[in-house]
Amino acid sequence: MTTKQKARDWFRIEPRAAVDEMTSADVFIYDEIGESFWGGGVSASSMATELAALDVDNLAVYINSPGGAAWDGIAIMNAIRRHRAFVTVHIDGLAASAASIIAMAGDKIVMNRGSQLMIHDASGGVYGNATDMEETASILQKLSDSLADVYAGRTGTDRATWRDAMKAETWYTAEEAVAVGLADEWVDTPASQPVDRARFSARARTAIPSLASLNLPSSSEPGTPNRKDPLDMSDILKAGLLERLGVTDSAITDELLLAAVDVVLDEATAPAAAAVPAGTVLIDSAVLSDLQASAALGRKASEAQDTSRREAIVDSAVSDGRIAPASRGTWLESLSANEKGTTALIASLAKNTVPVAEIGTADEPTAADALYALAFGDDSKEA
Repeated sequence: MTTKQKARDWFRIEPRAAVDEMTSADVFIYDEIGESFWGGGVSASSMATELAALDVDNLAVYINSPGGAAWDGIAIMNAIRRHRAFVTVHIDGLAASAASIIAMAGDKIVMNRGSQLMIHDASGGVYGNATDMEETASILQKLSDSLADVYAGRTGTDRATWRDAMKAETWYTAEEAVAVGLADEWVDTPASQPVDRARFSARARTAIPSLASLNLPSSSEPGTPNRKDPLDMSDILKAGLLERLGVTDSAITDELLLAAVDVVLDEATAPAAAAVPAGTVLIDSAVLSDLQASAALGRKASEAQDTSRREAIVDSAVSDGRIAPASRGTWLESLSANEKGTTALIASLAKNTVPVAEIGTADEPTAADALYALAFGDDSKEA
């Protein structure tokens, strides 16, 4: 007699080992959103139940999903947002439609190499009379408004901006998602971890620590050395001292050898003052202070000019719709770190990526669409 195994969830949650007493877990959403008729898909009910039972401090959510049921996407997003953990969302491949809504639950959103994000209006079908169709259209409009509010809340812009982008079904590369404020950073993950190897390979070149840095045994009591009697000097150590001190009498006693060491240490003189290297000059401290003050004033003026120039670049990009107003600070930081590269990146972004002008309107249903709905009675509402 065999027993039927429980259907496998098309997502998984994996606790990770605690690091510095902070607990973590990974959540993988790698399927359509919403449970399908055949038992696949990411169920909002199952996801919410498992998340609620997960007591961790950090939550990493990895997404690769074409989307699916809008209501399930909204429910999963809110379940993740409700969790007490700090949530980092990683878009591994595609976060489309309802999956893009789930991504907005992250305290931090990271676009990985080659990933994309897609947004569009909610869609669905109904079989019925004109009143039924009008009612469904009204529901879809309200649902799309709700989805747009999620994007607007993330980016600090208005609903209308995102409704226009949704009607046009807009696809964003990793860089573009960051530019419009739907993600915080994009990452090119290195294929290896050279830092780990360097940490070990450098040990052969590490200098020998000084005696002062060594943790030597302390005395058993104040004033009483913790040693055994008699204390013999090893032959290797004695031979080394004789060689370094230039002592030729190998029969010298340990006491005399130590006395010779004391003499050498006492005769050691402080190092002579270093000569002024070629190409350098000594300067009066007052003159140096004046030069430093003048340089500081010039540096401040230069920094003010740099700041004004970078702000103008960002303001122009916002006006052109290349970047979102909410990401202004991030782009200013990037310009400060690499102005040439960041300016080129901004220039490569298409104008009106963040809609500042009308993109277009949604197509009206065709006669073929109406006949299809009439024939098959598809009344699903998915995004």
